[in-house]
Amino acid sequence: MKTLHKKYTIALLATALLTGACEKDLQQLNPNQQTSATFWQNQEDAIKGINATYQTLTIDGGYMRSTPLLLDTRGDDVRSNSPWDQMYNSGKFALNAGNSDIYGWAFGAYYEGVSKANQVLDFVPGIKMDEEVKKRVLGQAYFLRGLYFYHLVNMFGNVILPTTSVKSTKDFYVKQSTEAEGWAQVINDLKKASELLPVSYDNVTGPDKGQKGRATKGAALAFLGKAYLFTKKYPEAASQFKAVMDLGIYDLVAEYRDNFTEKNENNKESLFEVQFSRDAGGKDLNWGGEPQPGWGVVSARAITYAPRGFGWTDVQPTRSSFNEFLLEKTISGDDDPRLVATMFYNKPGLKLYGKLFSENYKNNPADLNDLFVRKYENDDSGRSDEFDWRSGINERIMRYADVLMMYAECLNETGQTAQAYQYIQKVRSRVNLPDLAAVRPNMTAAQMRDQLAHERLLEFSFEGHRFDDIKRWGWLSDPAKLAELKQRDPEFNTYQKGREFFPIPIAEINTNPGVKQNQSY
Repeated sequence: MKTLHKKYTIALLATALLTGACEKDLQQLNPNQQTSATFWQNQEDAIKGINATYQTLTIDGGYMRSTPLLLDTRGDDVRSNSPWDQMYNSGKFALNAGNSDIYGWAFGAYYEGVSKANQVLDFVPGIKMDEEVKKRVLGQAYFLRGLYFYHLVNMFGNVILPTTSVKSTKDFYVKQSTEAEGWAQVINDLKKASELLPVSYDNVTGPDKGQKGRATKGAALAFLGKAYLFTKKYPEAASQFKAVMDLGIYDLVAEYRDNFTEKNENNKESLFEVQFSRDAGGKDLNWGGEPQPGWGVVSARAITYAPRGFGWTDVQPTRSSFNEFLLEKTISGDDDPRLVATMFYNKPGLKLYGKLFSENYKNNPADLNDLFVRKYENDDSGRSDEFDWRSGINERIMRYADVLMMYAECLNETGQTAQAYQYIQKVRSRVNLPDLAAVRPNMTAAQMRDQLAHERLLEFSFEGHRFDDIKRWGWLSDPAKLAELKQRDPEFNTYQKGREFFPIPIAEINTNPGVKQNQSY
């Protein structure tokens, strides 16, 4: 059930108000036009406002297309031969800072989301409404602002951190913060969210009752733990992940592939996912900018990543990641089933969009021996290709499998390597891999780090985690690890220090005094 989509459509007018509200507050051209000062009157307005804050996730700069691309292309599991230079150069750490396509759209989208969340946090406290509904609205605003700041800090480093909606010209410019200050703000927002949000919306009373897709306590705790993990605060991170497990409502789904199709969305493994649907809203694509009534709520990930002849093939797996899946057989002697759920390749009997891989590419040896992305594709839905740009597959951005793996990592980093095995094995057991404690017993902490890197690659390829892992593990500053990355993925040959972050868009530097460009751009 994608109940929240209905609310997105209702909230378009609210979104139009919230988008660009700063400019309207500074220069009121039409005295009869509604502003943020007059909009926030009742509970319905509060709900519309928070719904509009979610909408940023579904536009092009968000998870409709740009954010998955930016998160995926820099990992050693991904390569790009896209004819679009910005996409091609993203994974090669060779972006032109004068061209803000893709990364600049994401940068702008996140701040649009922050602006909407700030208005909710500024104005909803003063509304007379059901206090429990108010708590949930504010909790969602803190969560979403924390999530948008999370992306900004993680992807751009030193960024501005506005925490209130602009009310006058003196408040318009916010100083550029350090990366450490950014993570502190993310942690602060997610802490507040975890204290205000419900475990689920099934048993609440109010207009949000039973709605899927809204942020929950589990989602806030998991992202809070991840923020601690990124800042190497392992005991604090472990505490959050343990709290998620102790909620007792999450588990792994039986079929790994169910996490990446429209089947079984919002399932027991999913802590938070971006809601897409071919049936919600209008037929126009939700690129971004001033929201329009005709916008749909669809994802362009599928067409962007799709195999040759079925989409644009801008992103493909690396051969090294394919080989990594073959390092270990299942208990029954088969290949890891996550391989065929993650990639299309010339496997006997494998079909893509109803056609045998071997037959479809038999006259093209290059494609016949190539690798293509299957995760988040609609190949088994009865559709013939992805060229209508309209995928309805939800983007799962926090799964319980990740919580288990991150908890195991925290245990390993705090001298509890032996205790980490069981949480990794939960993920391995789903795909029938043998007992890790039997095949690799008594690992040292260093050996376990390498094992976790392998396990995370197999479980989370094309889910936006790999480069984040590489960066936080310090591989880019470790000559041996960097050499290994270059061998696995030649795109790392053009990496240079500082390019682990994307450039700050030139328009932001020109507009906001004091904002400096990231190192090496």
